[in-house]
Amino acid sequence: MAGSRLEKIGTIHSRALGLIETGAKRWEDRPLWFDIYEAFPPKDEPTFSRPAPNLKLRQIFYQEDKIRAQFHKRNKYLGVTNLSNSNAKTLTQKFIENYRKIEEKYDSTQDQETIYSEAIELLKREKEVQQNIDIISSNISIDKNTKESSAKVNLNDIFK
Repeated sequence: MAGSRLEKIGTIHSRALGLIETGAKRWEDRPLWFDIYEAFPPKDEPTFSRPAPNLKLRQIFYQEDKIRAQFHKRNKYLGVTNLSNSNAKTLTQKFIENYRKIEEKYDSTQDQETIYSEAIELLKREKEVQQNIDIISSNISIDKNTKESSAKVNLNDIFK
């Protein structure tokens, strides 16, 4: 009995189907991938006895990967990122943009260390400006709230 649970016997699909057909698992509780697998079955069944294909994997690197790696290696604690806001750029994306702007300005005549340090300085200045904007906007909202609350005060109520 325990031998049938080995990955060497059947595929994950055939085992899941067997559980559903015998009633050990309800149809409603099937895995998410089950319907997709049945709609688009693989050309060759992924069984244990079939040897893995000997494919040479290509290394895929983008231009900014070196820049990103350098940035994350030197800056371990970047803070949090709000993943619910897809419009906002992450700190890493802002850094890469700054790095590319500075790199274009120098036309690759400057060494990477100088470009990196200038991009970091530019990022710090942008962060300070954003913090100042946030402070000003919060002060404006506080001023509006105090004006609205003071407008609601009735002088007759105060002197009663």
